[in-house]
Amino acid sequence: MRTPGFWYGPPGLAAALLAPLGALYGAAGRRRMAAAAPHRAAVPVICIGNLVAGGAGKTPVGLAVAAALARRGVTAHALTRGHGGREPGPLRVDPARHGAADVGDEALLLAAAGPCWVARDRAAGADAAVAAGARAIVMDDGFQNPGLAKDLSLLVADGAVGFGNGRLIPAGPLRERVADGLRRADALVVLGEDRAGVAAQVAAQRPGLPVLRARLEPAAADAADLRGRRLLAFAGIGRPEKFFATLESLGAELVQRVPFADHHPFRPAEIAALIDRAATLGALPVTTAKDAVRLPPGLRARLRVLPVAVAWDDPGALDALLDRLPLTARPNGGPHGEAA
Repeated sequence: MRTPGFWYGPPGLAAALLAPLGALYGAAGRRRMAAAAPHRAAVPVICIGNLVAGGAGKTPVGLAVAAALARRGVTAHALTRGHGGREPGPLRVDPARHGAADVGDEALLLAAAGPCWVARDRAAGADAAVAAGARAIVMDDGFQNPGLAKDLSLLVADGAVGFGNGRLIPAGPLRERVADGLRRADALVVLGEDRAGVAAQVAAQRPGLPVLRARLEPAAADAADLRGRRLLAFAGIGRPEKFFATLESLGAELVQRVPFADHHPFRPAEIAALIDRAATLGALPVTTAKDAVRLPPGLRARLRVLPVAVAWDDPGALDALLDRLPLTARPNGGPHGEAA
C-alpha cells in the first residue's frame, strides 16, 4: 500500500476518526507480546526493527551490522520474513534461483552480501541458520514479533519524519506506542538529519538509551556518474521522496519523479513505458537497489541503479553495542560468511 499522506503531518480529522481502530490495533499487539514465550536461539540474535510501517532504512543498517560482525570474524546469517514473497520457509535464499516473488526484495539484498534465510516462523528460521553454521543472527524486522528472543535490538528511525503523527495504525504509522517500543530497545539509530526531533523524543521517554547517528551514502562511483545528468527517477519504497532528494543532493536534474507503493511488483510493460518516457525526455531512468531486484531481468540492464550504504558518524558506538554480546568467531576464518 502507499503510505497515507496524513501519517506524516499534524494529526487531523482522518487521524481522529481512525484513532479507535488504532487503539484496538495497539491493544492486540500488547496482548500478543504479553502472551508470548519467545524461543531462545543457540547464538546471539540482533534485531533491526522500527516503530513505523514502511521503510526506515532497516535493511541497510542490517547489512552494516553484518559487515561489522564479519570484521570480527563472526559468521552472521540474515533472517527475514520475506515480505512480498510466496515462500514460507525456512529457506536459504539463493539469488541465482529465487526472485522477489519467491522471497521478497529485502531478502535478495541481504543474500547478495551473505547467507540469508526467509522464514515466517522466525524461531524455525533461526534454528535453520544455526544448523547451517551461523554464529549470530541479524534479523531484518521482527521487533514486534515475539516468537524469537532478541539479544540486541536496534530501532531505526528516519530522521526526516521520525514517528510521524504519533498515532497507531491506521490513524498513523506506528506499529506500537513509542514508549513501549523504546522500553524494549537497546539503542536507536537515526538515519539522516534529525529534522523530526527523534533524539529529543527518546531522551524524554527513555533517558540514557544510546542514540547512534548515521546516514545513507550512495556509492561514490555511481554518484559521480549521475551528477549533472537528466534523470527520470522511480521508486517503490517506504518514502520515495527520500530517494528523489538523494539524487538532487548529488547534483542531478530530476525531470520526472514516479513514486510507487512500497514493495510494488513491477510489470514488464510498466518498466518499458518508463524507459520509453525517459528516452522521450532525454533522461536516464534510475531507481533504487531495493527496486532493482523486483525488475524484470531483461529490462534491468536498460536503466541505472543507485546503491546506498550506511555511514556511521561514530562507528565505535556500534562496536560498543556488539561488545555486549557473547560472539564466537569462526575458526580459521572461512569464506564469505560460511562456517569453516
